[in-house]
Amino acid sequence: MGSLAQLAKAQGHRVTGSDLHVYPPMSTQLELAGIEIMQGYEEAHLQPSPDLVVIGNAMSRGNPAVEYVLNRQIPYTSGPAYLAEHLLQDRWVLAVAGTHGKTTTTSMLAWVLEDCGFNPGFLIGGVPKNFGVSARLGESDFFVVEADEYDSAFFDKRSKFVHYHGRTVILNNLEFDHADIFSDIEAIKTQFHHLVRTVPGEGKIIYPQNEQHIKDTLDKGCWTATSVLGQEWQYELIDEAGSRFSVQHDGHQVGEVNWSQTGMHNVMNALACIAAAHHIGILPEQAVDALNRFEGVKRRMELICDVNGIKAFDDFAHHPTAIDSTLAGVRNSGQYQKVWAVIEPRSNTMRMGVHKAALPKAVKDADEIIWYQPDGLDWDMQPVVDECNKHGHKSMLMANVDDIIALLIEQAQSGDAIVFMSNGGFAGIHAKLAERLVQHYA
Repeated sequence: MGSLAQLAKAQGHRVTGSDLHVYPPMSTQLELAGIEIMQGYEEAHLQPSPDLVVIGNAMSRGNPAVEYVLNRQIPYTSGPAYLAEHLLQDRWVLAVAGTHGKTTTTSMLAWVLEDCGFNPGFLIGGVPKNFGVSARLGESDFFVVEADEYDSAFFDKRSKFVHYHGRTVILNNLEFDHADIFSDIEAIKTQFHHLVRTVPGEGKIIYPQNEQHIKDTLDKGCWTATSVLGQEWQYELIDEAGSRFSVQHDGHQVGEVNWSQTGMHNVMNALACIAAAHHIGILPEQAVDALNRFEGVKRRMELICDVNGIKAFDDFAHHPTAIDSTLAGVRNSGQYQKVWAVIEPRSNTMRMGVHKAALPKAVKDADEIIWYQPDGLDWDMQPVVDECNKHGHKSMLMANVDDIIALLIEQAQSGDAIVFMSNGGFAGIHAKLAERLVQHYA
């Protein structure tokens, strides 16, 4: 929604917004764009009545602002519908969908197009460091969008991505998530197939060969040519961390990626990006060259501080598969004496405890695991802690951010990596630790 607000502002509209919690980097972007954010959802925020209200999918009936819009018959729409109707008309849309990796892959793809002179528009659920902003209109026919499977609005329960009418579509992966709106994996497959149904026959669908749930989805019907990662497009690791690998297309080597990213998930993200860029005419060699200058995304293994040899990272991973892959990348880099994982179960699905059985295995590459149990969590995390400890992974449960910081200050040593994992602000723990580390070693 923050990214969309910036696009609407760039179109020349006056844009304001209401929210409860806005934190960096989005709050900073909105301020720089001159977009006023009002705290809470008061009727006064909608006086005088705006020409149009774009309602985010976190809003529901009973919300004072929503009720005011409906009672006063103020025109309203959803975020993805606004994007489709006002920004994507007559553009070649490159859409990135999947349970994990959407933000990073979308950022990679936007950068490859930019580096190759295509000047694309884009809308991303994070901030690519190469651009410094999460959205822009662009000056070409191409638009890169992060295509989310979450529902569009309280009045439109279709997944957001069905609005975008992608011509080049990446399906990164498909796992069970968003348990607050999907009953099971089959319900998610149904929504993904709705997306498949919208891709034109002259388009392209790109997916990994080992993703059975995607294959199941395509078996329901596919009318579009496909590119399969692992068949037409392949990679060969040069180091285990995934920071160096070669790329092959139809059996021929086309280049070597040598970048600052790590993890097998990013290797696959890069391969999908190269295949998507190829569909619009970018040579694989050019895409590989561009990826060597990809700087990453804020809050995706973003280095927060490096004090006395202790490095702290902020990472958005909040699903067991993403946690596993991210920590494996850190471990396989061979750079760290000890890997600390500090995890907040903040997403709706995590708060419901849906993934609790998978969490102990997901942190196998961490030496020390701190589980943060916030107020109001719907389940007891202690069994997860016990299971980790049973398999030799030192694990503990803590309920106070200041106590976590104090423990890290006391026990973390030079050569350690501390990875904070949450899809929220985590009570500002990143900045607080950085400040305390500086004070401690001053």
